[in-house]
Amino acid sequence: MITHEQVYRIGRIGKPHGVKGEVSLQFSDDVFDRVDADYLVLETDGILVPFFMEEYRFRNDSAALVKFEGIDTQERARELTHCDVYFPYSLSDGNEQQFSWNEIVGFSLIDADTQQPVGEITAIDDSTINILFHVERDGEEILIPASDELIQSVSMDQREIEITLPDGILDL
Repeated sequence: MITHEQVYRIGRIGKPHGVKGEVSLQFSDDVFDRVDADYLVLETDGILVPFFMEEYRFRNDSAALVKFEGIDTQERARELTHCDVYFPYSLSDGNEQQFSWNEIVGFSLIDADTQQPVGEITAIDDSTINILFHVERDGEEILIPASDELIQSVSMDQREIEITLPDGILDL
């Protein structure tokens, strides 16, 4: 059984395209094209299920049309509408030196000075030049700069990022 700890979110299924079972995939990470992956993981009814791809083609830099094995009608494709799409960490091309922002959502943020947990990264805001980690800490959300100068280390195995926190950031 696939668990959420084994995958990370890369997108969401949109509407069916045509009548032969193709669906639109809105993605934020094109890892499925960068590595040799036969399948994507979809969350259906709260369960993570692998769906094998027959083919896909890009519509633009954030959308693709995907044909999954066994999904051969518009009605079957419609059942997948709004399913979140995940990618297995085990197939990812990410590592401690190079990773996508999507891969580290769910990681623990560790204060490099105290070695104490700061919280869990719940989202990444990369809409501006100053990228921010959204971190859940004691039931509240705080924003931490995701600067290369502050990140000391990344452990993909332990799902942790060690960071030097700017003075006073936790007091805001």
